[in-house]
Amino acid sequence: MKKSIHRTRAIVRKEFLHIIHDPRTLFLVIMMPVVQLIMFGYALNLEIQHVNMAVIDYSKSLASRKFVQYFAGSKFFHPFYVNQNPSQVETLFKERKAKVAVVIPADFDRELKRNFSIPIQFLIDASDANAATLIQNYCNQVVMNYNNDIGNKMSLPFDLRNTVYFNPNFKSSYFFVPGLIAMILIMITSLLTSVAIAREKETGTMEQILVSPVRPHEIILGKVLPYILLSFLDASLILSIGIFLFKIPFVGSLLLLLVLSLLYIILSLSLGVLISTIANSQQVALMIAMTATILPTIMLSGLIFPIASMPKLLQYFTYLVPARFYLLIVRGIILKGSTFVQLLIPTVILVFMTILLFTISVKKFRVTLEE
Repeated sequence: MKKSIHRTRAIVRKEFLHIIHDPRTLFLVIMMPVVQLIMFGYALNLEIQHVNMAVIDYSKSLASRKFVQYFAGSKFFHPFYVNQNPSQVETLFKERKAKVAVVIPADFDRELKRNFSIPIQFLIDASDANAATLIQNYCNQVVMNYNNDIGNKMSLPFDLRNTVYFNPNFKSSYFFVPGLIAMILIMITSLLTSVAIAREKETGTMEQILVSPVRPHEIILGKVLPYILLSFLDASLILSIGIFLFKIPFVGSLLLLLVLSLLYIILSLSLGVLISTIANSQQVALMIAMTATILPTIMLSGLIFPIASMPKLLQYFTYLVPARFYLLIVRGIILKGSTFVQLLIPTVILVFMTILLFTISVKKFRVTLEE
């Protein structure tokens, strides 16, 4: 037992020395997660900040101008007047000069004094369906604010009072930044592990290790342990940037997040070991790791696209993506303060995946060494 620990410690020390003296690996470990988080954190933004609104005002009254001012006062809309020709709107949409147009009828001022049922038409460019839905909601909200301010007393069948939990300001970064932890962790850990072992094969140093009295499981542990520590460093760095730069609220248990993140890291490292048994060069290991981690995480985990909106067949494939379940954990803990009991199902699935991947990778690695 003592000899096994000593041999494993020697490989861990060797791997640490290589990482310290290899600027490329240090760049991957430290700089890549930071750059990715900042880029994705700002780029993945579903909030509509600036919408050009074409205004066709047939009324040209003080009341209609006041109505348009409500949109001008919103941070979302930039209204501008166009000629009184609705056919011009389609051209503005094609030229991307406007995303929405409002048509104010000629009797707007007169009907406003008589009653509040005025047919105001909104024309929306729906080439981007998600953006069109958001724009429609924003328009409805501005109209509701206008009605309230002018004293609209129309009775409604329900008294609607909305209360928004966990993200009252609807900030996209609150949703995406915690999710990026899942993508960056699985990409960095599996990539570094697969490349580290493939490098030994490519340079011929694996044969030197094999002639020593080191066993396969000691090689795996010696290679994996340094990257577990580095992965924790990455996770802490990403979380700190998310909290201080993107102002992500952390309302859950930090200890629970660290423990379940360790489980996810071990799973990712097992995937990296499995990839290393397939790849004989660093380039091949890099390509396989990128393909097996980035694409499934972005497309099938729920990081960006809702799983419920996917075709049924793809929804079944999402159960094979570890990031799907870790996303439930990291978002639940950070944003909602979820407890271990509430996260039991995704945790059990990750444990099962980790055991399965680790067992396959160790057996496959042993077979590869024997060959």
